Amino acid sequence: MAGTDEDAVAAADDALYVLTAVLLTPAKFPSVLGDDYPEACAALGLAPLADGYGLVIGQDGSGARWTVVVDDVSLVAVAIASWDCGMEYDLSPDERSVVAALPGWPLAVAVAAPGVPAPHDPDPEAGDGPPLTPPDTSTWGSAQRRLGADEIALRWAMWRGQIDDASFARPSGGSAGGDQTAAGRTVDGELTDGELVDRVATGGGASSRDASQDQATNSAAAGDSGVGHTASGVAQKKGPKGHSGVRRVLAEARGYVDSPPPLGRVRSSFASGHARMLRADGPGWSLVARTDDIAFVLLDDEPGEVLPVGRGPELPGLLEALDKMAVRPS
Repeated sequence: MAGTDEDAVAAADDALYVLTAVLLTPAKFPSVLGDDYPEACAALGLAPLADGYGLVIGQDGSGARWTVVVDDVSLVAVAIASWDCGMEYDLSPDERSVVAALPGWPLAVAVAAPGVPAPHDPDPEAGDGPPLTPPDTSTWGSAQRRLGADEIALRWAMWRGQIDDASFARPSGGSAGGDQTAAGRTVDGELTDGELVDRVATGGGASSRDASQDQATNSAAAGDSGVGHTASGVAQKKGPKGHSGVRRVLAEARGYVDSPPPLGRVRSSFASGHARMLRADGPGWSLVARTDDIAFVLLDDEPGEVLPVGRGPELPGLLEALDKMAVRPS
């Protein structure tokens, strides 16, 4: 009986209490980990498989942090969808689908499993290599820039509402009559892509959802996005000669159309109406746009700033071309 009790204790310690799960696929991956899918995989020491992975994040019986990588992407996707709808779902991957059990967490998680010790890294001998740790988002940099772009894509209507279309003035002065978008907003039909307004952010961040009993939701705490908003709206100023950083971003984005970048650099997702939400990333920059509207640019070199880009004569064609070659969720 003593042996049986020891086996039971060992099994309890090995059990994973699931806190959350995320997808790691070309079309949907934690952007805080990298500008593209291969880079995000490399952060976890994984090969960039075409079908991707599911990341199951939790604690063992001793409270140690573990990230279980599975190749059953559909199972993880169903769990995430169920949690998003407020439904319970017991995410228990089959052992045959487990690719790796990695010590630590690659993302910041604000919840913990009840009835076990506080989250901590496993003993060094328990895992292969050092434990995973979330990217540093305490200061502005690539990780925080990508989180800021996530925030804008998630709350597009709020961010778009802070931009006065009259600010996209004609170079000769006055506001442009513009064209009517599908959403009924007026945008400038005269400005070049380099003529824009910008905004200085004042801080803020994305929030995480709470766990329910021993099952957490599908959302890991992403940390402070570093991109904020004010009740009075966006602080604006015109760039009469354009913004060199934004011109570089638009040029590199155009280059993606001719020379496809690594998988996941350009992603397209559902948006209201007949539009798509576009996300493109590159060395030191992120771009978020709706195919029927304007774009927002964030730069590593411009801490905390969001640079709205007027629709102009060239942006619609660029967004259409990017959407055609973008990776889309299956």
